[in-house]
Amino acid sequence: MPEERLQKFLASAGLCSRRKAEELIQQGRITIDGTIVTELGMKIDPERHTVACDGVPVVRPEGRKVYILMNKPRGVVTTASDPQGRPTVLSLLTGIRERVFPVGRLDIDTEGALLLTNDGELANRIIHPRFEINKTYHVVVRGQVAPQAVRDLEQGILLEGKKTWPASIRILEKKETVTRLSIVIHEGRKRQVRKMFEAVGHPVLALKRVAYGNLRLGPLPSGSYRFLSPQDLDSLFSGKSPLTKKKIPS
Repeated sequence: MPEERLQKFLASAGLCSRRKAEELIQQGRITIDGTIVTELGMKIDPERHTVACDGVPVVRPEGRKVYILMNKPRGVVTTASDPQGRPTVLSLLTGIRERVFPVGRLDIDTEGALLLTNDGELANRIIHPRFEINKTYHVVVRGQVAPQAVRDLEQGILLEGKKTWPASIRILEKKETVTRLSIVIHEGRKRQVRKMFEAVGHPVLALKRVAYGNLRLGPLPSGSYRFLSPQDLDSLFSGKSPLTKKKIPS
C-alpha cells in the first residue's frame, strides 16, 4: 500500500476532519508506533505503522459512509464528550453504529444545521475556506441596524487583525429594539457571526444556522436529525451565491 500523509489517514479513519487532525498532531496527541509526532508532513503506511490518538489505536473502518444533518439545540456542545457533563451532539444520536464526528462547530448558544459524518475528506471540503461552502444564518441582534453597518459587514471588516471575507446580508424584520437578519458567509472563524455584529455595535441575541450551500435545515425539529441522500450532498456544493466571487477589499 502506498504511503499517505498522516493527517489524511486520520481523517479517512473517521477520527475527525483533516484540519482538526493537523491540530491533534501539533498538540502532540498522535503517535506512530508509540512515538509522538508533531510534523504535519509525516507519511505513513497504514499496513505497517500503528497510529494512535491519546493512546487509542486509530483504525480505518470498513463499511458505509454516513452523512447526517442535525438541528442542534441551544445548550448542547459540539464535541464528542464534555468534562463539565453538558449534553453533546453525539448524545443526541441513537442507533448509529458508525463512529461519526461533527463537521466544524456551533457554539453552545447557537442552534441549527450541523453536519456529522465519518467521511474525513468530505468534512475537509466543507470546512476549508478555499472550497467556499456558503453557510446561511438567521440572527437577531440588539438595536436597529443602520444601512451603513450592513454595507460594512458585506464589504468585510477587521476582526482580530484580519479582514473578513465579503458577506451577503438581508434585513428580515426591524422592531424598536431588535433587528432580525439573514447573513451568508463561507468562512468559519470561531464565533464569527457574533463577533461581526458586535464589532458594528449590535450584540447577537439569538443565532441559528439554517443552511449549508443549498442544503436547508427546513422543518427538522430541534434535537432531531436525518440521514442525507446523494442529492442532499450535491446540494452542499451547488448554488454558490455572488458573494463567493467577490474579492477581499484592500
